Amino acid sequence: MKEDSTSTSITALGGLGEVGKNMYVVTHKNEILIIDAGVMFPTEDLLGVDAVIQDVTYLKQNEDKIVGLVITHGHEDHIGGIPYLLQTVKIPKIYAAKIAADLINKKLLDQNIKYQDVEIINENSMIKTKYFEVEFVTTTHSIPDSYAVAIHTPNGTIFETGDFKFDLTPIGPTADLHKMAEISKRGVKILMSDSTNALSPGFSTSESMVDEALESIVNKHPARIIIATFASNIYRIKHIVETCKRHNRKIVVFGRSMETTIELALNNGLIEDKTVIIDYNKAKTLKKNEVCILCTGSQGEPLAALSRIANGVHKQITLMPDDLVVFSSNPIPGNANSVNRVINKLYLKGVQVFTNSEFSDIHASGHGKQEEQKLMLRLINPEYFMPCHGEYRMLKKHADLGQMCGIPRDKIFICKNGDTVILDNNGAHMGQPVQAGDVYVDGSRIGDIGSIVIKDRKLMSNDGILLVILNINPFTKKLLIKPNVTTRGFVMVNENSELINKIERKITYIVNTTLENNNYNYTDLKNQIILELHPYINELTGRHPIILPVIMEVKKND
Repeated sequence: MKEDSTSTSITALGGLGEVGKNMYVVTHKNEILIIDAGVMFPTEDLLGVDAVIQDVTYLKQNEDKIVGLVITHGHEDHIGGIPYLLQTVKIPKIYAAKIAADLINKKLLDQNIKYQDVEIINENSMIKTKYFEVEFVTTTHSIPDSYAVAIHTPNGTIFETGDFKFDLTPIGPTADLHKMAEISKRGVKILMSDSTNALSPGFSTSESMVDEALESIVNKHPARIIIATFASNIYRIKHIVETCKRHNRKIVVFGRSMETTIELALNNGLIEDKTVIIDYNKAKTLKKNEVCILCTGSQGEPLAALSRIANGVHKQITLMPDDLVVFSSNPIPGNANSVNRVINKLYLKGVQVFTNSEFSDIHASGHGKQEEQKLMLRLINPEYFMPCHGEYRMLKKHADLGQMCGIPRDKIFICKNGDTVILDNNGAHMGQPVQAGDVYVDGSRIGDIGSIVIKDRKLMSNDGILLVILNINPFTKKLLIKPNVTTRGFVMVNENSELINKIERKITYIVNTTLENNNYNYTDLKNQIILELHPYINELTGRHPIILPVIMEVKKND
């Protein structure tokens, strides 16, 4: 079936088959509404890449149709791509709640991007365009001002949950179950629901349970405490501050993103007593049991504060044997090895380390587990279901949960980035896919780094570079001196003189043989060196360095 002029389409440009860079696009006739514009942080194999964002070719091609960007909440995987999006596509307005709006404006300011069209919304807001009406539903997540969005279209209501959990004793607001049920009664055509914890059975831990566990730790430990958590988990940070205040501990903050969060929480009244936060110089005058260090690095990031502390290279913090380091987090997919490396280094320093486990609730996920996902399915009671926000295995499991909750398998869409679901008078069906994929950000450059560059970087990191400098007399067509071979990341030249001499003799032979041909050019010569030198070096060393011939033309009459 094909899309017609009266249909509504949902297109995923990010967030499917991955954890991060969420972006979903709703199109009806000449209007496009975008939901979220997140970023995904690079894996270890993406050398030199700072961030991964969406391919927004579809949006660029339909730029004149865009009526706005709606933000569900202020986490990086939902707002981190906005500075890059604004440099590529014209967005007439961004709709975001107060916390998310503050984070967006700070992000734009840091990158010197001038944009004045961020409109603050709340649970009572209604956005109306020619074809869309958007209302917001309070959800519970690990950051304040988190919302699901209900988009009413000519072909039915699309309910996008954002990130959510059902916590009946949260630190912040409870999810607005009544409004969800009321929207459900009006009829929901398709539910797009967070799949992040679809592989985890049961219910997620309540944030209040974490509060009790941290309370016990802060109360009982007789010396200094170092707590690492997500800087974006504002509710966790809020109750760490409140707990320390109750037990007469002052907090020292390390990590730029953590400092930004504290500032935002103070400005929005989420943290009321700023006297709990002190600088390190003042902390040095206090007793050990009066100090708590709150820092970034719970995911083992090499440049974060906790990693530098564990490595003994932090300028201000030196670990002491009676320190207690608390990881108030769980490793996100792909980060387990990095976290374990930091934990091992902490143990080697002789300090105590406390991590989340089945025996100690010092972290609660902001994403609902299977029973909460079932509850969302039952509450919204959609005609169709599209799992989103997760890797393929998570989407597949969430689809299974949808079937368990009574949605027929042929009414569930397990999509990938670029796929389009069409809503029309006949129901819902798959449409024509659009261009989608990963775009790499390297410094200030967006999209300049492709798969070939990444492949070259991997080769350089594994086998190094071999630079061949040739001085050639164009008149005599001869080498003036023997080739100069320099390496980086391949071998130590001074310690492998015999190997380097063999390589130089091989290059000399290749060059002299090629120069005997009257039809040669320098491009052919470079290619011939690479072609013959690669297998020769591999035979000698078993390695494949990148070979870069450089020809210096020295015009000298004999």
